Amino acid sequence: MSMDEKELIRGLYRKYWRYMIDKDAEGLRSLMAGDYYLLHMTGLKQSAEVFLRGLLDGTFNYYSAEHDCIDVEINGDRASMTGRSRVVAAVYGGRKSSWRLQGDFTLRKEEGVWRFTSSRASTY
Repeated sequence: MSMDEKELIRGLYRKYWRYMIDKDAEGLRSLMAGDYYLLHMTGLKQSAEVFLRGLLDGTFNYYSAEHDCIDVEINGDRASMTGRSRVVAAVYGGRKSSWRLQGDFTLRKEEGVWRFTSSRASTY
């Protein structure tokens, strides 16, 4: 697999954060497979639509993201990616704080396009 493919996936992660900060639900939807789900640090599993509703209604507010590393492994039409980013966010009514967030993502290539199938949030 070419490094170009890995760089393409790294670019999706950067877009993901830009869309999160901009509260661009359509942009985020374009990155997600139909069966995408998010696993929060709390263990709560949310579908894309439930998560996007939380983003749009102010439950989740992201202000900036500085990416420390984005590791990608590709295996055929599946991939895994771990992104580590320093994020400024306010969630669940809390105050604005800095977090060192790790996102463990899975991806699937559908009709030539990589899409996120899941993400699991943790800290590092």
